[in-house]
Amino acid sequence: MSETTKRLAIITLHGTLDTGYPPLILATAAAAMDMEAAIFFTFFGLEIIKKGNADKLQVSPIANPAMPQPVPGISVPNIIGMLPGMTAVATGMMNSWMKKANVAKLSELLEMAVESGVRLIACQMSMDVMGIKKEDLIDGVEIGGAATFLEFASENAIALSF
Repeated sequence: MSETTKRLAIITLHGTLDTGYPPLILATAAAAMDMEAAIFFTFFGLEIIKKGNADKLQVSPIANPAMPQPVPGISVPNIIGMLPGMTAVATGMMNSWMKKANVAKLSELLEMAVESGVRLIACQMSMDVMGIKKEDLIDGVEIGGAATFLEFASENAIALSF
């Protein structure tokens, strides 16, 4: 690696729709800017890279005070988010916003990441703990431990966590 090469190193530990977008958008943008990028998927973040799972991720209306109300101007108590079906409503709302704004689906962002050379690293320890096998993951994912990610991140990297 040359002294001028820039790197982006991202740790992804949540597997929800709203937390799946930032690492993939940032990593693909970094790759487009000729930066090296790696995303380390650990614990529930592994849900993002499971085969057929990216476009099924959900967003929870619970403990998310920034979540807009479904009906503008009408304040709905947070406890309503606990009712059956509210996660589906929140997920549908976010998917609708993303589609309306012409934002790529998570599965499409994953494909772009792989095609642009972003390193997608699945945490071996988390896989063992959660019973996830390599064959459960999308193509293009490498398996590695903390040392694999730290080796990448230790060389001139901007480090982020989601």
